[in-house]
Amino acid sequence: MVLLIGLILIALVFDFLNGFHDSSNIVATMISSRAFRPRVALGITAVAEFLGPFLFGVAVARTIGHDIVKPGTITIEVVLAALLSATLWNLFTWFFGLPSSSSHALIGGIIGAVAIGAGLSAIQLSGLQKVLIALFISPVIGLAAGYLVTKLVFFLARGASPRINWFFKRSQIVTAVALGLSHGTNDAQKTMGIITLGLVTVGYLNYFEVPTWVIAISAGAIGLGTAFGGWRLIRTLGGKFYKIRPVHGFSTQVTSATVILGASLVGGPVSTTQVVSSAIVGVGSAERLSKVRWGVASNIAIAWVLTIPATALVAASLYWLGVRAVPGLVALK
Repeated sequence: MVLLIGLILIALVFDFLNGFHDSSNIVATMISSRAFRPRVALGITAVAEFLGPFLFGVAVARTIGHDIVKPGTITIEVVLAALLSATLWNLFTWFFGLPSSSSHALIGGIIGAVAIGAGLSAIQLSGLQKVLIALFISPVIGLAAGYLVTKLVFFLARGASPRINWFFKRSQIVTAVALGLSHGTNDAQKTMGIITLGLVTVGYLNYFEVPTWVIAISAGAIGLGTAFGGWRLIRTLGGKFYKIRPVHGFSTQVTSATVILGASLVGGPVSTTQVVSSAIVGVGSAERLSKVRWGVASNIAIAWVLTIPATALVAASLYWLGVRAVPGLVALK
């Protein structure tokens, strides 16, 4: 029971950091394009994130907590090691201002902890394949969709007066809410899946079904994290790629919300960081390729590539240290 309580608390810390970390993805373009003041943008997004899972279901939670690992093959220590690894990675990348993926961190943690704690045979390859496809294809879709949406917006707005910037600014209230809903629907569910997996592992639940109270505390934690905002990362996404104008903010948010919500409805866990970052690059490229500072994009891409192997290694090490080097930990169960 002590380990289960610890798991829930760490999961909520991870969820809070996820919101804190990913708030930059959602509000950076809105703030940089001067559509809304920072606190207003963060407040709107936090409320939308809380409501997302209640409105659009918990398909992603089932993918994370049920489809990756074979039921009954892991222990609570394995789940804890995976979660701790992802949490530490979020803190590390936040400190250095790197908009890396919380989703990649969690998947890497699960792979590393399960591999050493239960063996690779405990991983369901079909479920893992679904997750990896969603994670790695979604930024490509975000890049391409951002480019196409911006080209379409420029075509429709051809000949318009500068007053159209007012439309692009004010319409971001709608696109930001949509992006917040999609983020809560996708990212908060990863924590729901981990907590529910822990409840099943210790026998608190007989089968995988996300309780309402788990939905509420997970959605609340990610919304609270977003409300505080990750200012280091907002600066990275909001200004280092290129100077973002209202049309860029509008196009990025439309693209990102569509991709993330679409993936959520079919249970595909995607990285909000990746989708929004790639959408920003696609939107800038639609205006001209030289507009994007490609060095910044490459640095972020390196962080994406390193996340899964790094967190897998950390999770495996944490499990070994916690269970092998400190046998007394098992007695707390």
